[in-house]
Amino acid sequence: MVVDGMTIFDTAPRDRSSDENDHDAERVEREPARLAIRRPTVADGAAMWRVARDSGSLDLNSSYSYLLLATHFADTCRVATLDGDVVGFVSGYVLPADATRWFCWQVAVDERARGRRVAGRLLDAVIDDLPAVTSLATTVTVDNAASRSVFRRWADSRGATLTETDGFDAEHFPDGHEAEPLLVVDGVRR
Repeated sequence: MVVDGMTIFDTAPRDRSSDENDHDAERVEREPARLAIRRPTVADGAAMWRVARDSGSLDLNSSYSYLLLATHFADTCRVATLDGDVVGFVSGYVLPADATRWFCWQVAVDERARGRRVAGRLLDAVIDDLPAVTSLATTVTVDNAASRSVFRRWADSRGATLTETDGFDAEHFPDGHEAEPLLVVDGVRR
């Protein structure tokens, strides 16, 4: 459902009951958490930085860069909130030389929101709001199986094709960074 420009999802409640100390413990049912996806604001920049830092797998950019993403690139970035707290984000931009391709810079989901397809929903939200975009590109290291899986599942969910080509070789990086092949998802319109 869309409310005031935010996509709202009801997520399934998790079983948080434990009977390790009391075999007769009552099962406590919690209301489903409310997941919302929206454009970021300057107030979200610090939270985006924290989610990236805590991911353990992303290259952490300066806090200033996340403030710029949340303001200058708000039309091409999204944040996911769970009961009002930022629990994920996707950052990216439309390529200046190709208005049909969106480049995904980073996508990160906080541990407490994983397993709810948040990364895919973030990608959907951006792409669905960019009608001229027909493809997505990103770079991902060969050993980042989690990110590669996100993009493969997302491409499959949209009936799109995913291909891999040369991106940035290790020697392009001045700091010993691994190579980042380019993943391209074509045919993202449903």
